[in-house]
Parts: sequence; C-alpha cells; structure tokens
Amino acid sequence: MAEILKGKPIADGISEQIQQRLAELQTKGVQRVSIAAVQVGEDPATEVYVRNQKKQAEKHGIDHQHHHLPPETTQEQLIAFIGKLNTDPSVTGIILQTPLPKHLNTWAAQCSIAFRKDIEGVHPENLGLLVYNRERLAPCTALAAVRMIQSIGVNTVGAETVIVGRSAIVGKPAALLLLERKLSATVTVCHTGTSKAGKLAEHVGRADILIAAMGSPQAVKGEWIKRGAVVIDVGVNQVGDQMVGDVEFEPAAERAAVITPVPGGVGTVTTRLLLYNAVEAAAWQREN
Repeated sequence: MAEILKGKPIADGISEQIQQRLAELQTKGVQRVSIAAVQVGEDPATEVYVRNQKKQAEKHGIDHQHHHLPPETTQEQLIAFIGKLNTDPSVTGIILQTPLPKHLNTWAAQCSIAFRKDIEGVHPENLGLLVYNRERLAPCTALAAVRMIQSIGVNTVGAETVIVGRSAIVGKPAALLLLERKLSATVTVCHTGTSKAGKLAEHVGRADILIAAMGSPQAVKGEWIKRGAVVIDVGVNQVGDQMVGDVEFEPAAERAAVITPVPGGVGTVTTRLLLYNAVEAAAWQREN
C-alpha cells in the first residue's frame, strides 16, 4: 500500500519560508506585502476561495483586498481597473479570479497584469522566463506538484516522468520545471491526442513519476500505474457529493509507492505557494 503524501506538512514548511522572507524584506525597507484579488460577477465558489485566500494571507501578515466588479463590466473597464492596480505602489500582487463572465477575454485580462505583480505566474513574460530557467513567479499548481516530488527526496535525474495534461498553468510549466538542470527528469507530456491514439495507458505504465492534471475524474486507471511509482494527483473533480482526483485512488494506491490524496494534497500546497509568490513579487519589485 502506498504512502499517502499529504500537503499540510509541506505547506507548513512554505509558511516558515514566507515568514523568513518577510523578515528579510523588512530589513530592506519593504514594510507591506499586499494582494489585490479581482473578481468580476457572481460565482459562489470563487467567493469561498477568495475568503479562504484572505484568511490565509492575513494569517501570514499579508494584506488582502477583494475587488468585486459587477458582471456587466466591459473588457476595457476591466483592463483599465487592472491598470490602476499595476501603478498603485501599495499593491504588490494581483490575482484575477477565474472563470470570468463569457463576454470577457481571460487571456487579454491576464496579459494586462504587470508581470512583476502576477502572483499566479501566468503572464507570458513569467512563462517565458520559465523556459530559460530564470523564473521568479512560476504557476502555483505546477510548482506545488514539483515541490511535493522534491519533498520525498526522490531522485528525479533521468527518471521517467509522465505528465497527463498540457494546460498552460499546470502541465506545460510542470514539464519545464522538471526539465531544469537541478531536476533533469526525462519528461513525457500526454494529452487528448495521446488518448485518441490509445497510448495513454502505455505511457502511464512506464512512469516512475506521474503527474495527473487533465481535469477528468478518475480517468487514470489504477491498473495502469507502474509498481513503485510516485503519483501526484492535481485533479479536483466533484462527483456526486465527493471530491475526487484524476487518478483512481484506491487501486492506484495498491501499486504506487507514494500517492497524493484529493482533497488534502496538491491543493493545500498550491494555496500556500500563492502567498509565497506574493512575497517574491514584492521582493522583485523592490529590486527594480
């Protein structure tokens, strides 16, 4: 039976790093780290997430402002509002809550955020820096998956690492992080084309390290998992009254050496890394 790799101990370690970094910044004249969360329209799930975000931020000594714009906000108005936050020196981090109303262009809005204030790490400039191993603000979920792998001390050098999912915020950046010289994993990224070709099980079956990030409940079958593999399940899917991941947990746990639970795994670390990025963003702005 696999070891269950929970997110809380790793998140607690990140909290300690946040406090150390905040103390360092205070000696350099940075007295305030703040997050501006921008929400457009009504979405109960988003509001719950933002409340939790605010609670965690304030617990760590980080200011948090929730800017709730009306659902009829136009693209021009949203970008103008973000522009004001970009130039406001009291705001050191910005997060655009998604999903946005359908009439708004999420990509254009995210691109309008000043990249040094982009604490989600999704601005093209930050993703580009990731390609060159010079990232300061990496996408939080991708970074969380990698941090969890590192936490167990597994040797990633040359390890067959399979990522299921190619999104710009998880799959692709996770691949880039794992390709960095200090990790040097051998990375395969699977996607819908892999599934259509009938080769997903084949690729999953040879993975020493598996990251499942496709957003499809229990799509990765437990019987596919290589014995002794490390399984990082990024998926969060509501099925009836249960929250499940992208991996069939019980049968996968019978074969894996280590597996993350859903909930209580990657998501816990992701939330804490958002705060870490907020501190890092403030430091980056101080340097420039």
